[in-house]
Amino acid sequence: MSTTDKIILGIDPGTVVMGYGIIHINGNNMKLISAGVLSLDKKEDHFLRIKEIFDTVEKLIRQYKPDEFSIEEPFFGKNVQSMLKLGRAQGAAISAALHHHLPVHGYSPRTIKKSITGSGASSKEQVASMLRTILKFEETPKYLDATDALGVAVCHYFQTKSFKQESSTSIIKTKKASAKKSKASWSTYINKNPGRVKE
Repeated sequence: MSTTDKIILGIDPGTVVMGYGIIHINGNNMKLISAGVLSLDKKEDHFLRIKEIFDTVEKLIRQYKPDEFSIEEPFFGKNVQSMLKLGRAQGAAISAALHHHLPVHGYSPRTIKKSITGSGASSKEQVASMLRTILKFEETPKYLDATDALGVAVCHYFQTKSFKQESSTSIIKTKKASAKKSKASWSTYINKNPGRVKE
């Protein structure tokens, strides 16, 4: 696939509910492919939940064949045990992506919210509402973890698109600056060596 035709898998990690969202990018068009959640509350063993996360993400990758993988990075919390478990969940999802040689990109909750709504302090409901407009789907999923995961995928697309535009602008500026410098250097040479220039 070209850089303008790709599938992005987004993951909102969690040890009780994990959200996933898959979008297809074709040029400047963005289309929702699938979104849902993996409920883990029935499994009491934490390590079995980690295995289930790995297996599910791997299954999603085999089914939808994404080109890129994006995941929400855990934010710092006061509960150390919760942070440890969330980190393990994130690690399991990332391991599945790396197992399939996918490029991995992580984004903070604030970056994702700002990318989608323009404000890093937006609520989950506001993010879901904006995604409904962007991706043109009618019903908001029962679990907002699914729209959170879609937000991660959409955020990744916006971030990479913005980076490419900035890179292109930088290249143009560099070329202009180089041409200007070259012209100035030639003028300096002529002024210092008038006898060497033939009319």
